Amino acid sequence: MRKQQASPGRIWLEIRLGAIRRNFLRIQKTVSPASVMAVLKADAYGLGALPVAEALVEAGAARFGVAGLREAITLRRRFSLPIQILSGLLENEIPECVKRRIICPIPDLRTARLLSKEAVRQRKKVTVHIKVDTGMGRLGIPHFEARETIERILKLPGLEFEGIFSHFANANHPQHAKTREQIILFQNLLRDLEAKGHHFPIVHLANSDGINNFPESYFNMVRTGINLYGVFDLLGFRAYQLSPSLSLKSELMECRLLPAGFTIGYGGTHTLFRDTWVGTIPAGYADGVPLAASNSGNVLIRGQACPIIGRVSMDYLTVDLTACLKAKAGDEVVFVGRSGKQEITIEDWARIKQTHPYDIICSLGPRVDRIYLP
Repeated sequence: MRKQQASPGRIWLEIRLGAIRRNFLRIQKTVSPASVMAVLKADAYGLGALPVAEALVEAGAARFGVAGLREAITLRRRFSLPIQILSGLLENEIPECVKRRIICPIPDLRTARLLSKEAVRQRKKVTVHIKVDTGMGRLGIPHFEARETIERILKLPGLEFEGIFSHFANANHPQHAKTREQIILFQNLLRDLEAKGHHFPIVHLANSDGINNFPESYFNMVRTGINLYGVFDLLGFRAYQLSPSLSLKSELMECRLLPAGFTIGYGGTHTLFRDTWVGTIPAGYADGVPLAASNSGNVLIRGQACPIIGRVSMDYLTVDLTACLKAKAGDEVVFVGRSGKQEITIEDWARIKQTHPYDIICSLGPRVDRIYLP
C-alpha cells in the first residue's frame, strides 16, 4: 500500500531504486571490463532522472547520457561526473554546453566547427565524441565519408577528442545481418584511424539491445537505458537476469452488478452476456494505459486477473470482476507488477499495444504519481 499523500493521485508508479542499483551492477558485471554509461534521457524515460541518477551513483555509475542540453543541465546542477549528450546538438545549445562542461557529440563537420569556434571564444576545451553513422540513417558522419571528414575535424582547435561511437538500428534481433555489418564497418574505420595514429580513449557502440545480443560490440564502453529498469526488448535474447523495478497501480472506485445485455463504455463495444459484477478504475489512456487494452488487457485485483471490458477512456476503464467477487471499492489494482502469484509486465502491455516497452514507459502521463521505494 502506498504512503498517504496530501493529495494522492488516482494512479501511481512504484519505482524500486534498489532493483535499479542491482540491475546496473549486473549489467556492469556482464560487460566487464567495459564501463557502462547510464542513459537517462527523457527524464529517465519519465521515471525521474534525479532520483534514478542518485541510485545509480550509489551503485557506481560514473557517466550519464542524455538527449539534449536541458536534460544535461538538470543533471549537472546535482552531479559533477561526466554528462554526455548523445547523437546531435542544436546550434543554440552549443555555448551552454561549452560553459557547463557537457560532453558533446560531433555528428558532422558543421557541428565540429561550431563547437571549435565557441570553445576558442570561451578559451576552453570542450570534450567531444565523434558520431559515425554505420547504418542508422539518422545522425552521424556517414561511414563512407568518415575517414576524410574525421581527419579534417581532428585538426580543429579547442576540441578534446575523448571518444568515437555509432548506434545500432536492429540490435534487438541476435541474428540480424545488418547489425553485424554495422560492427564490421565500425571496426574497419577504427583500424584505419589507428593506422594513421588516431586513437580515441573511449569507443562505444552497444546499446541495451547490443549488450544482450552482440558481445563483440562492447568495445570499452556500453550504453544502457531501459535494461536498468529490468525491462527488455520483446525480440531480444536475454543474456542475463534483471530485477523488475516498476509497478503501476490504482484502486477500484466502484463495484456494481449490471444485468445481461448492458453495454459497457464508449461505442458500446462490450455487451454483458450475463449478470456481471463490473468494477470501475479511475485510470485511462491519459495516464498511459494503452487504448489497445480495450476488451483485451487484464488487471490484477486480489491476486486474480480481471479482464478489461469496453473501451479504455481518457480517465476511466472497467473490468469484469467475475474472478474476484469479493472485490470492493478501495482495493488495489495492479496494471504492472505482481499480485499474489500473478504478474503483468511492461512487455505484456507492449505486446497488447503492438509496440516496444520504451513506448509504454514513456507514455505514463503526468497524473501518474512517481513513488520511490528503497
